[in-house]
Amino acid sequence: MPGAVLVRAFAVVLAMLLGLGRAGAAEPITIGFGMALTGGIAANGRAALIAMKLWEDDVNQAGGLLGRPVKLVYYDDQSTPSNVPGLYTKLLDVDKVDIVVSGYGTNMTVPAIPVVMAHNRMFMTLFALAVNADFKYQRFFGMIPAGPSAGARQAYSRGFFEIVKAMSPRPKTLAIIGADAEAARNAIEGALTNAKEAGLEIVYNRSYPPTTNDFSSIVRGLQASHAEVIYVASYPSDSVGLVNAFHEVGLKARLVGGGMVGLQTTSIKTQLGPKLNGLTNYNFWVPTPTTMNPEIEAFLTRYQVQAAKQGVDLLGYYLPPFAYAYLQVVGDAIKGAGSLDQDKLTAYIHAHPFHTILGDIKFGEDGDWTEAKVVFEQFHDVKGNDVDQFRGGKAETILEPLSMRSGTLVEPYSDIAH
Repeated sequence: MPGAVLVRAFAVVLAMLLGLGRAGAAEPITIGFGMALTGGIAANGRAALIAMKLWEDDVNQAGGLLGRPVKLVYYDDQSTPSNVPGLYTKLLDVDKVDIVVSGYGTNMTVPAIPVVMAHNRMFMTLFALAVNADFKYQRFFGMIPAGPSAGARQAYSRGFFEIVKAMSPRPKTLAIIGADAEAARNAIEGALTNAKEAGLEIVYNRSYPPTTNDFSSIVRGLQASHAEVIYVASYPSDSVGLVNAFHEVGLKARLVGGGMVGLQTTSIKTQLGPKLNGLTNYNFWVPTPTTMNPEIEAFLTRYQVQAAKQGVDLLGYYLPPFAYAYLQVVGDAIKGAGSLDQDKLTAYIHAHPFHTILGDIKFGEDGDWTEAKVVFEQFHDVKGNDVDQFRGGKAETILEPLSMRSGTLVEPYSDIAH
C-alpha cells in the first residue's frame, strides 16, 4: 500500500508540474506598438494593422513561436507624434511586452526611439526614413526600401531626379515645398543634394505647418516661382489638399510630385481620381510580373477581403506587404535565435538574410536595408473615381528604376493635368 500511495502521489505531483509547464507555455509572446488608427494618417495605419493581424493569425495557426502563442498589444497614437512616448512607456513599463515595434511612418517612429533606447530594446520599424543616421542605435532595424541610413534621404528621391536628368531639354529650375515635420525634412534634405548633382537652381524652398488645411496661397507662391520642376514632400492629408490646390490654381510646370505620401493609397487615389493625372511620384512596391510571387499574391487576396469589410485601402499595394513582412522578420528572428533576449535577436537579424512575402531582405550595419528599391511612376488616363482602374498598377507608368520601366514620361505636367 505505501508503495502504491507513493506512486499515486508522484503521479499527482507530476501532473501538477506538467500542468504548470503547459500554463507557462501558453503565456503569449507579446508584441507591442502604437498605430495611427485615427487622425491624418489613419488610412495607412488601419491598413497596416490588418496585415499585422493576418501575420498574428498565421503564426498562431502554425503553433506560435517558441511553443507559445503570439499576441499583438497596440494603442491608437491618433496620428499625433506627442502621444507616442507615453504609449511606448506604457507598453514597456506597464504592459511589459516582450517585443516592441514601431507604428507607421517617420513622424510616429522618431518619438518612440528614445524610450526604446532607454529600455535597451530591439526595435523593428515601419517606413521610418533614415532616422538611424541620427540615432545610430545598434538595436534599430528599418523596414523601408530606401537603402542604408547614411544615403537613404538621398535615395528616397534619387529616381525623381534621374527622371529630371533624362528630360530634353534638361530643366534648369526647381521649387521645393514640404511639411515642417521629420519625414518631410528628411526627404527635402536628400532632394537638395540630388538637385545640386542635377545642376538645378533652387528658385523656391518653403515649408508649411503640418496643421495646414488651405494650400491655395502656397501653390500660388509655387506658380509665381515659374519653376520647371516642383518637388513636394507631403503627408497624406497634405497631399490631398495640395493636389486639389494644384487644380484650383491651375499649376504650370513640366514635372510635379516626388515625395507625396498618400498617393499610393487606394482610398486617396479614388478620392482624387483624374486630378492625379500627370503627377510623378515615389512608391515602394507595385504589382508587376517581376514583383509578384505566390506568397504576396495569396497575402493580397486575404488582405483585400478584410480591407473591404473595414473600408480601408482596398488594394493594399503600398504599406500592408511591408507591415506583414516586418513582423515576419521579427518572428523568424525569434525562431532563429531561439530566444526573446534582445541582444541575441539583434545579433541574429544583423547576421542573417530573411525571406519575406516581398522577397529576400538583408539588413546592414545601420539596421536599414542594404539595397534601395524605390520606384517612381507617373499617373495617366485616370477617369472617374472607381477602384478597378488602379488594380494591377494599370493607371501608372513606371519610370524608375530602368529595370522596371514600363513607358516614358509624358510632359509637361500642365498639359496632362488641366
